[in-house]
Amino acid sequence: MASEKRLRIKTLVMVLLMVVCANAGDLLLKRGMAQIGAVELTAHGIAQAFVQTVASPTIWVAISFLIGFMVSYMTVLSWADYSYVMPAGAFGYAVLTFLAVIFLHEAVSPRRWVGVVLICVGVLLVGQTKPRTTEVPSEAVA
Repeated sequence: MASEKRLRIKTLVMVLLMVVCANAGDLLLKRGMAQIGAVELTAHGIAQAFVQTVASPTIWVAISFLIGFMVSYMTVLSWADYSYVMPAGAFGYAVLTFLAVIFLHEAVSPRRWVGVVLICVGVLLVGQTKPRTTEVPSEAVA
């Protein structure tokens, strides 16, 4: 029972880290690409956007956060079920919508907010289940 509680806590902490890194990375990536501007779909336009992207500190910070997301995602998948991690991580969509309104000044329709609430309800339901329902192979424990 204590090991199950410990697994739940460490899984929730890693999912939270996953959400924070993904949201920070996505917001910074959006901000960095807005600074670069619209990319023209020509050879010259793509080359110019590539150079600006590589030179952008905002995009590099975004990439760092997205690497943090990937590391935390891979870590939590090593001990928790995919069917638990992905829905729990979907809470990030709600957080990202809220942050987009605050930091990017995006307008969110009432219909979209209803969708965000449904996502949150689904995350709460998934959070009430066990993070791991499958057996760990004996060679993985050693």
